[in-house]
Amino acid sequence: MLNKKNLILIGIGILLLIIGFICLGTGPADNPVSLSVAPIILTIAYVVIIPLGILYSGKDKDK
Repeated sequence: MLNKKNLILIGIGILLLIIGFICLGTGPADNPVSLSVAPIILTIAYVVIIPLGILYSGKDKDK
């Protein structure tokens, strides 16, 4: 079940995706931001943040 921390992490991931795609679309094709920074941001969002938000389970309070 997704709790508040999961939704915050997924929201951060979506925000990073938006920032990454904006960086990817800016300037000419040889812009260093669109060639190096944007793919790094998108990779971090897709590979780390969003899966962490889906798979993260906090401490159980029932125990």
